[in-house]
Amino acid sequence: MTLLITIIPSILILLYFFNSDRFREPKSTIAIVFVLGVLICWPGGIINTFMYKNFGAEDGGKDLTHSFLGPAWVEEVLKFLVLYFIVLRRKEFNEPMDGIVYGVTVSLGLATYENYDYVFRLAETWNIEPMEIAKLRSYTAVPMHGINGCIMGFYFGMYAFTANKKYLVLSLLMPYLIHGFYNFLDSPFHYLILMITVAYAMKLHGSLEKLQLMKRKEGEKLKI
Repeated sequence: MTLLITIIPSILILLYFFNSDRFREPKSTIAIVFVLGVLICWPGGIINTFMYKNFGAEDGGKDLTHSFLGPAWVEEVLKFLVLYFIVLRRKEFNEPMDGIVYGVTVSLGLATYENYDYVFRLAETWNIEPMEIAKLRSYTAVPMHGINGCIMGFYFGMYAFTANKKYLVLSLLMPYLIHGFYNFLDSPFHYLILMITVAYAMKLHGSLEKLQLMKRKEGEKLKI
């Protein structure tokens, strides 16, 4: 049961975005990008450890410096690099909505492995029940990664099909800031950041859904 709660939230979020795409991406490519999200956890872990040792709070708690110089930039930059150097060069990446689908996919690859590590390794180190961590992260950290992937992917997709570098900057800057403030703030602001981010991401996603619907209708008219 603990394993299911650890991995199912990522799967459900990924399925939502995959199925909402009216021109679905190849499952093989989705699998590749998801695995890449898992693999970037290794360099991410090394860099995060270095940053924590050098910029972490002296008492082991949170501080503004660690929140923005720790996982926030490391993880978002690594996700971004997968999009920029791998996804952007694939022929399947042929419309803005694809940016969201692949952004969510790489983010949830990272989130799934990270979640597994928290539940089955760090929980024992911290003397916390694994199930408690699995439940907590199922409605906090995992959705945060997925939604950040949506925001990154939206702006990345806009950059890919407009060549406007403003979108390229926003594709990295927005998730970085959200992730940093998410790490820094405690509840209830912690959850407030998450709710605002979800609403913002759904608005961006909805705007591309409308474009896809218009595109499909135009295609149907041409067939007639």
